[in-house]
Amino acid sequence: MNIYAFDHIVLVVRNLDATIDFYGRVLGMQAREERPDKWALYFGACKISLQVEGAAPALAQGTTPGSGNFCLLTDTPIEDVAETLRRNDIEILVGPAPKDGAVGGLMSVYVRDPDGNLVEVSNRVG
Repeated sequence: MNIYAFDHIVLVVRNLDATIDFYGRVLGMQAREERPDKWALYFGACKISLQVEGAAPALAQGTTPGSGNFCLLTDTPIEDVAETLRRNDIEILVGPAPKDGAVGGLMSVYVRDPDGNLVEVSNRVG
């Protein structure tokens, strides 16, 4: 078996509109309604599927908002990312700061989305 990439992640959200606003307006992802009441956020070849709290299928029962922790890569300079976050009144918890990524060094900022998920936005460095 050779696992080589992520296809998607699923975030459980309390407020669909607030989540779409944060990831769309602030981080530049494209929200799409894949089927009635089933939304996802697209960026590059990746997606974040959104699952509204309380509407989980039986298989996903027990998942909760705010339990995510993930890293998003960008080619936008990290100082520009930080400025965009500040301009949108998003608190930067850490950074810009050097971190270790999957294939080398990163320069990262950490924020929380509307549900409290920890979101790292990074540039690859070196």
